[in-house]
This record gives sequence, C-alpha cells and structure tokens, in this order.
Amino acid sequence: MLELQEKPKSPIIIEGFPGFGFVSTITTEFLIKHLNAKKIGRFSTDSLLPLAVIHESKIIDPLEVYYAKKENIVILRTLTNVSGAEWQIAQIVADIAKELKAKEIISVEGVASAEKTPNTSKTYYFSNKNQAKFEKIGVKNLKDGIVMGVTGVLLMKADKTPISCVFAEATAGLPDSRAAGEVIKVLDSYLGLKVDYKPLMKTAEEVEGKLKDLLSKIKDSSAQKQEKEVGYLG
Repeated sequence: MLELQEKPKSPIIIEGFPGFGFVSTITTEFLIKHLNAKKIGRFSTDSLLPLAVIHESKIIDPLEVYYAKKENIVILRTLTNVSGAEWQIAQIVADIAKELKAKEIISVEGVASAEKTPNTSKTYYFSNKNQAKFEKIGVKNLKDGIVMGVTGVLLMKADKTPISCVFAEATAGLPDSRAAGEVIKVLDSYLGLKVDYKPLMKTAEEVEGKLKDLLSKIKDSSAQKQEKEVGYLG
C-alpha cells in the first residue's frame, strides 16, 4: 500500500530502515528536522506487525514519506521493524522511485566492524553509478561485504535508477548517534546540505534518546503480542 499526497519531480530518495546501531533511523530523523521536511505520504504492507504509534499526542504511521522541497529530497521515515517484509518494502521503495522518476536512491546503513575503536566510526560507500562523486569527497569504497534487508534487495533489483549506500561502523545493541553523525557529514558533502556541525552531535543525541524510548515501547508491544498468541494456542 502506497499513498502520496504530493509527487515531487525527480527527487533524490534517502531511505533507512532500523538496523545495526539504528544509524539509519537516527539519520533520517535528523534530516527531517534539519531540512524542515513535511509529510507527503505513507506506505505499508500486510507483512508488518500491526501497530499504531502515538507520539506527542499524535498518531505516527510506522512508515512515512517526507519531502524537503528546497533540496528536492524525499526521506522515507521508518519506526518499526520490517523483518519478514523486506521484499515487499523494497518493491514499494522501487515503485516510489519509478513513480517520481528519482535521480538516485541513497540507502543508509550501520555496520559491524571488528576494527572499530571507542568514540570513532569510519564510513564507506557503494554505488552502481556515482563512484567518482564519492571518491571526490574522500569516502572509502566498500570492496567486500554482505548487505542484507531492504537495501540488499534494492541492490539486487537495481535497474536504471542509480543507487548508492552509505555505511557507518556502529556499536551493537544501542542507538549509535556518533555513527549517524558521520553519515550525516558524508551526506552533507555529497548533497551539499550545508549542515550546521556545531549542534550536530547534540541534536543527534536528543534524537537518540527519543528513539530509544519509542523503539523500546514498540519492542514491548511486539513481545506482548507474541505472549498473547502463545496464550491463544495454549
């Protein structure tokens, strides 16, 4: 299911689904706030956990579409686990890109690294069309690796639409605002967003705190649902 109240022409699409270190979720939240993006739609699939998120007395769709008009950037906001629905969600993202004739899809991902040291986070890229642009801003190419989830499906199904990935080393278990900050720096250079770096980490940490609370509630709701199902079976 896809609903769009507005259809921007040839935007760049930035997508990030909850994953390692919640890097993608923190990044998209920061960009929505920083770019004053407005909600222009939502999307979903029957394969997702049925839930409604209430935040600051408002209903928030688990999967929303935002638009920053000045930068012509569409941001896909995700506040739910999409495990089990990756193929369907990837198809919807591909449909959005096709319908809007997107210039490029940029996927944001947190990744594990055995070489990661405390308070640091290296970034890498993969791109099927725009390698030179990333090399120019000094981001290292991810030469070997495994990409799973929605991003993995998009890479396999990529056709004419350019798709790029920005990866940041992240800490497992908890939202990693520092890694998200490194991704934002890369996107700033790559897209010319003119991010004010002084409040960057402070803002990211504030977003991290809110997300940690919200994602905890979603996790608890999912656990309660599973307990009810076990009760029904018993």
